[in-house]
Amino acid sequence: MAKTKTSKKKQKKARRWLRRVGVFVFLIFLLPVYAVVLFAFFNPSAGFYMGAEARRLGGVKQQWTALEDFSPAMARSVVAAEDAHFCAHYGFDLDAIRDAIEGGGKRGASTISQQVAKNVFLWHGRSYLRKGLEAGFTVLIETIWTKERIIEVYLNVAEFDEGVFGAATGAHHYFGVNADRISNTQAARLAAILPNPKNRSASRPSNFVRKRTRAIIAGAGTIDADGRADCFQGG
Repeated sequence: MAKTKTSKKKQKKARRWLRRVGVFVFLIFLLPVYAVVLFAFFNPSAGFYMGAEARRLGGVKQQWTALEDFSPAMARSVVAAEDAHFCAHYGFDLDAIRDAIEGGGKRGASTISQQVAKNVFLWHGRSYLRKGLEAGFTVLIETIWTKERIIEVYLNVAEFDEGVFGAATGAHHYFGVNADRISNTQAARLAAILPNPKNRSASRPSNFVRKRTRAIIAGAGTIDADGRADCFQGG
């Protein structure tokens, strides 16, 4: 009788551990997949960083805008500025990573997909844990979302000034124009202040921003002409 009770206790303990392992597996593997699938159809709410900024500032500005409601120049400009090979890679630009390593890590190598993974699902930081999670979410995003969806989300969660999130909000903030009225120069100016919008201004551009704007305008024209923009603008 005593042995039977001991055996039942062991079975209950084993079941408890199995449940815990199951929850752990769900949280680590299935929950991220569920979140990425969900946000393929529904617009994500504020991520960790946007939420932290909202608490710090007492609120942030964001006007969610569909990709088709943006001037085509806006998407081309951010891709030309941040990730010219966006249509060709599957989340990681290996050439940019190699160049960054050869440059001593002074140059950024994050793709737009990686930035979306960070801004939507994760916190900002440089820990190995965060970078590992970012890589995992990047793979999921590139597997589940379309390229158009990735660009759309990026345009809506990128920061363009303190407390100003999304290119539509940035365009109104700096130029007083709606998303569909953003000119080539305005789009390039907005892209030029990335990834350091708190220290750069699109409406009062420094010499650096002016120079970068000219390069982005040229780059946006190039990717439009050579097909590198086709995956997100229906070329």
